[in-house]
Amino acid sequence: MKNSLTRILHGIVASLAFIVGSLGMNAINASTDDPKGEIVLTYVEWSSEVASANVIKVVLEELHYQVDIVPVTAVFMWQAVASGDADGLVAAWLHTTHAHYMRAVKSKVEYLGPNLKGTKVGLVVPSYVSINSIKELNINIDKFKGEIIGIDPGAGLMSKTEQAMKDYQLEDFKLVKGSGVTMTTKLENAIKNNQWIVVTGWTPHWKFSRWNLKYLKDDKGIFNPPKSNLNKKEEHIGTIVRLGLKKDMPEVYGVLDKFYWEPADMEKVMVWNSAENADPYENAKRWVNENRDKVQKWISPN
Repeated sequence: MKNSLTRILHGIVASLAFIVGSLGMNAINASTDDPKGEIVLTYVEWSSEVASANVIKVVLEELHYQVDIVPVTAVFMWQAVASGDADGLVAAWLHTTHAHYMRAVKSKVEYLGPNLKGTKVGLVVPSYVSINSIKELNINIDKFKGEIIGIDPGAGLMSKTEQAMKDYQLEDFKLVKGSGVTMTTKLENAIKNNQWIVVTGWTPHWKFSRWNLKYLKDDKGIFNPPKSNLNKKEEHIGTIVRLGLKKDMPEVYGVLDKFYWEPADMEKVMVWNSAENADPYENAKRWVNENRDKVQKWISPN
């Protein structure tokens, strides 16, 4: 019964995603009237993943594929690829943030490796806040109004924060659910008024370019465990594809396999996207046009 319910849920989620796409929420700007094939990629609406999903969309469209990028929660992002309803994702935060998702579907997907290295997650405060560690939050709860400003409830970062609240005994704090947009809006408002605020944060992110921020020290290693606990594997964002993609669409598989960029590349796109009335798709095209040397490495057959 449980497996049946899971399959039904997968079908509902997939159907909703495609309906949303058909209504124009993810307009397909295909580069040809006769595409080589149709590609579906899932992503979470973090500013980092909006940037990478749109860049990959632009690159694959230039190779004459019809590409739909579907924003979903983290759990459905992984499930869609594992079930074959989506072809891949370039938004896997490993080895910690999305570790539980990876464990759940490991045998049903193919991991292609990092597409960006040097990521970090944790609790972030403005630099003017005079504490430096998570363990200092409790004695300053009033200054933070008893709140930790979070993002979407399905994000791995939220489950990590819940674990940190338990391990650091932050029982009197409330983890406020929302989105990446609501989190940065509340952060901006607090900084304008020189107020204390603590938010769930990750790197790369454009907020570090806009404001002076700092991570609170995590003595328990909840957000970023020591490398010795991770077999010395570096934190990164990885690429995941459905089983069989290499056989079905070898050219697409090759691009996704070779896709790799630096934090500075992603941050540039994120900064563009943070501007008022920004169009992530148009900004992705701008980045691709300005970085043809990197893109050529991804699309090269050798």
